[in-house]
Amino acid sequence: MNAKLHLSRRQFVWLMSASSAAVVLPQLTGCAVDPVTGQQRLILMSEAEEKAIDQRHAPHQFSNDFGVTQDRMLNTYVTEVGSSLAAISHRPHMPYDFNVVNANYVNAYTFPAGAMACTRGIMVEMEDEATLAALLGHELGHVNARHAARRQTSGILAAVVLGGVGIAAAQSEQLSGYSGLIYGLSALGATALLAHYSRENEREADDLGLQYATEAGQNPEGMVDLMDMLVGMSDRQPNAIEVMFATHPMSQERYDTAKRETQTRYADARGRDKGRERYMDNTANLRRIKPAIKEQQAGEAAMRRERFAEAEGHFARSLDLAPDDYPGLLLMARAKSAQGRHSEARAYLDQAKRTYPNEAQALHLSGINALALNQPDRALAQFEHYERVLPGNPNTVFLKGISSEAMQNHRAAAQHYERYLQMVGTQTDQGRYAAQRLQSWR
Repeated sequence: MNAKLHLSRRQFVWLMSASSAAVVLPQLTGCAVDPVTGQQRLILMSEAEEKAIDQRHAPHQFSNDFGVTQDRMLNTYVTEVGSSLAAISHRPHMPYDFNVVNANYVNAYTFPAGAMACTRGIMVEMEDEATLAALLGHELGHVNARHAARRQTSGILAAVVLGGVGIAAAQSEQLSGYSGLIYGLSALGATALLAHYSRENEREADDLGLQYATEAGQNPEGMVDLMDMLVGMSDRQPNAIEVMFATHPMSQERYDTAKRETQTRYADARGRDKGRERYMDNTANLRRIKPAIKEQQAGEAAMRRERFAEAEGHFARSLDLAPDDYPGLLLMARAKSAQGRHSEARAYLDQAKRTYPNEAQALHLSGINALALNQPDRALAQFEHYERVLPGNPNTVFLKGISSEAMQNHRAAAQHYERYLQMVGTQTDQGRYAAQRLQSWR
């Protein structure tokens, strides 16, 4: 028989914040040669540590962004364009990994060692290969200039969001009957793993991106076209572009510099083909569902304003246009749960798992859904499956403890809580809760 946990409203809010964790990197100091300038400078992490960050955190960010696209042709194309630029960069030996992820917000990002992603939200806005090359060249600029490694803090990726959902506004004091669960992982909430660059970083990445793209045979006007596109979107769709400008601050100076460099330093390359036909051919499948993506962008904006019925309408229209779209199914599940309709949400989660087998986010959301339905045994099974697919999320360990405790298996719950404390310590509310429960059972 399943027990019911008696928690305060505040306790349940943090309990179910399954995507919040405090991950603190070690203090790292030392001098190294800047690969771009050749000068000695203080670098806060080694190249091996950059690679370790990518291996540890990039898979979680990609899952936060609904996973890597299942369109192999599209991913192969982006990899080919990115690899052509990486080959002539200052750090061609880095383990670059180019991906398109299923997020609807407009952005591209990289981890320190070159694990890189463009969202499908930005892919459907660009119109040619020159613009794509400028985008990837800019991200390569961040890797080659070691911007993440040069930041003056060990908390580069602190307070990370790991593979799950934020849930708030619980209405009940027991594990069953939570009508206010909100599957609230917005695009903004999903990006805490990403670096936020300074204006100086952005200027340097622009300069390197122009250099790499042009030397790889691309038209340098792609950089100006990229900035024109982003500035135009900031007027038309500010919500969709918010993450891009938060992590990559735009300025008139950046635009003017890119335009000047294109017209002077790279003037001889301006007549090159921009690769529109190649880009359109390789993005054809994605562009077919652009109307569905736009509906999802509108729905996510409504979710952030807590207009859940309105959001549901947008997600329903998106699924009419693309019935098996994995992000659309998960977003609909969130909208349903935000309105307390957890059984309906489960149907969409089950369909999502069939659509994209073993993509981790659907598994984690299914565990949250099972807890909402007071089915801790099913929740535990989902969290265990999630850990097999995407290990390393301490919050999954904590939620396994919650599930075991609800099943009155205090021994197993204690093991999960102890493991969580080993990973995170008592610096979080969850850690303090785990320590309190362990103390009470002694």
